[in-house]
Amino acid sequence: MVLNRTTRRASLNATDWFVFGCYVLAAVLLYSRMWTDVGASYLTNSGHDQNLFEWFFAVAAGSPGDALHSTLQNFPFGVNMMANTSVLGLGIPLSPITWLFGPGTTFLVVLTGGVAGSAAGWYWVISRYLVDNRIGAAVGGAFCAFAPPMITHATAHPNFTALFVLPFIVARVIRLARGESLLRNGFILGLLVAYQVFLGEEPLLIAATALVVYGLARPSVLSTHLLKGIGIAGLVAASIVAYPLWQQFFGPQSYTSMGHGGAGNDLATMTAFGSYSIAGDPDSAGRISINPTEENAFFGWPLVILVVVLAIWLWRVAAARALVITAAVMAVLSLGWLLKVNGEETWLPLPWLAVSQLPLYDSLLGARFAMACVPTIGILLAMACQRIITLADNATHIPLRLLWFGTLVAVLLPITPTPLPVHQRPGVPAYFAEGVWRDDAKPGRSVVMVPPASPGNSEPLHWQTEAGMGFPLAEGYFVGPGRGREGHYGAVRRPTSELLDAIARGERRAIGPVQRDQALADLRFWRAGVVVLGPHERQEQLREACEALFGPGSYRGGVWTWRI
Repeated sequence: MVLNRTTRRASLNATDWFVFGCYVLAAVLLYSRMWTDVGASYLTNSGHDQNLFEWFFAVAAGSPGDALHSTLQNFPFGVNMMANTSVLGLGIPLSPITWLFGPGTTFLVVLTGGVAGSAAGWYWVISRYLVDNRIGAAVGGAFCAFAPPMITHATAHPNFTALFVLPFIVARVIRLARGESLLRNGFILGLLVAYQVFLGEEPLLIAATALVVYGLARPSVLSTHLLKGIGIAGLVAASIVAYPLWQQFFGPQSYTSMGHGGAGNDLATMTAFGSYSIAGDPDSAGRISINPTEENAFFGWPLVILVVVLAIWLWRVAAARALVITAAVMAVLSLGWLLKVNGEETWLPLPWLAVSQLPLYDSLLGARFAMACVPTIGILLAMACQRIITLADNATHIPLRLLWFGTLVAVLLPITPTPLPVHQRPGVPAYFAEGVWRDDAKPGRSVVMVPPASPGNSEPLHWQTEAGMGFPLAEGYFVGPGRGREGHYGAVRRPTSELLDAIARGERRAIGPVQRDQALADLRFWRAGVVVLGPHERQEQLREACEALFGPGSYRGGVWTWRI
């Protein structure tokens, strides 16, 4: 961060509006295949997460009483919404969109607006606090939102896409570091941090870590004034989020940590091209990435070379040097416990082995630290733009502008994202879409899907949202406590749900009196009102199993049902 500049006027001009418009257009193009078929398209590489986030938005819009804890999944225990990536900071304000157009539209608006808003936020902060050149700020802002690590999360994770608050948190830290108004900036910083908690706590932790590393790399920016301002911000934020955080860590269905082990980025991902880049290949990227939503590096070798060149050129500039050190530290942290190169794990231990044992960090996926490299590189590009344009104004023979922007095009074009792939989502059975479920789902009773909703079977969440959230589900897809206090994806499985899951996978299972007695016990545990078997590739085998467990069923509205 460049901290020796005075704050520029906050007013918008035509250039700002043009840049914002370009960001919005780029974000719409990124999701163009969804915007042409709103509500009926599904992001192909989102796995089960699109259904999950639509469910979060439906809960946020449904009842204020469910904001922190909902029993619409995992009935009767429920789901701790604060301990999940529920994005309440957008789900609640955007409730009118959910009421009018459905949670699928809210999901798309949040993703598109999150990408454009993150770019605009970084452009604003870079242009007002860090560089004087609007072209450089525009390049930096675009990179901060459209770089490969951001686009991989744009396929599924609104909590890692809507990062528009983070640049303004950085701006307030800059103001405090400059010695500006202690109370005003500390108070505003606290409000921003509190709001970010309701957008995504993991991005906030990563950003805070990067700021600490930056401060250690450039100790001249640290001051008593800054620390006092951060203290004020902490008090303000705590007064707002104290109760929600208590619910998260100590309330119903809370858990101690969500361990991800030593999972980190393969070193080869730093210079490779991602699945969603123009120069990328999904098969090649898939061999060295965690999964399609976690391609957290993939900067491409041309950009890495350019960053190294800029680091050498700008090393004497304190701000640039600290940015480079910060990016390097965060990149190393993202490599996990042991160094892995081209899919081959070595025995070389890395810093994340120790850091991952710390409180809060023990629930963070280490590979995501590489996302902090994005704004540091974006700011570095903006600083280089300003310096080269200034040099070009004084040059008489060398076409520096042409050379620089030609280099930028050559470096950034290969990692420019392409429109995200989608596919047509399956139709919703009439049983749910037309309200037939109301004949069976009684108050205080759950609907048991076959197989039960789980991290590998999230379509029941979609059917539930399309039914207006009128009934709770047994089990589900969420994060909650396992058999101890350790975090766990989905509910603690019951024997009957494990049996039905096995049959859904094609396994043959014998069903006798023991299984029938267990099924009745599990139905009592779930307080079940009806068992529902919807469309499934092994529907016939599942129907036979359900009849062996629950007796004859009836076919209505495109599903088989067994009333309890």
